[in-house]
Amino acid sequence: MRGAELLSDGFGRISEEVHAAVEGLTGEQLGERLDPGANSIAWLVWHLSRVQDDHVADAAGEEQVWTGSGWAERLGLPFPDGATGYGMSAAEVGRVRVSAPEPLLGYFDAVRERSLAYVSGLSDADLDRVVDENWSPPVTLGVRLVSVLGDCHQHAGQAAFVRGVLERR
Repeated sequence: MRGAELLSDGFGRISEEVHAAVEGLTGEQLGERLDPGANSIAWLVWHLSRVQDDHVADAAGEEQVWTGSGWAERLGLPFPDGATGYGMSAAEVGRVRVSAPEPLLGYFDAVRERSLAYVSGLSDADLDRVVDENWSPPVTLGVRLVSVLGDCHQHAGQAAFVRGVLERR
């Protein structure tokens, strides 16, 4: 198996987790928090989509789907276009609200499609390219993409956990 095939499989699996956590819920359920400091399903899915969009777009040298395809306007969240959720306060997390699952999943799906298109065209040699020299050792494309995968799977799992708690209340 080539690296691109492995990455494609990993990014594809995020979709299964995200859709299972989101589909069939109301906007109110998506915004519900288990306590005032907890993340909602809406925030978790928006954040994992934003981080994936930001990092893959940067690696590919392309504009983010968030701004380039109009998702920032469609979701209408009260943050600057560059916000990804990183470092947000509990109050800011609470401001991530959607009326229904469709726009949230629409953005996630658009990011997934672009990510899959990008990683499927990578060679194993591409994965050794340094993309961030601010770390020691410098971060390669392969390491960056695996980091994104780990973060996305973690947040998708958290969203599934929140859904499970909400369904048992």
